[in-house]
Amino acid sequence: MKEFLTDEMVEEEISRLQSSPYVKLARKEERIRNARRQYMYTLRMYEKKGKQLEAEGVTMEALESLSGGDEDDS
Repeated sequence: MKEFLTDEMVEEEISRLQSSPYVKLARKEERIRNARRQYMYTLRMYEKKGKQLEAEGVTMEALESLSGGDEDDS
């Protein structure tokens, strides 16, 4: 039979877990993983946009001549 948890017991467990170094470690790993995924999605979006620009005849040389070549491409 499952143990019945009172609201107080739930709050105590939440408090304990929030201060757990294991929870902190897992949260940090998840933030890093999610940030990397978001970066990948951004790069995919840029790739798709670059393909569309290329299909429209836009070249890197044309863009560099418009901007003076002082833009960072990363």
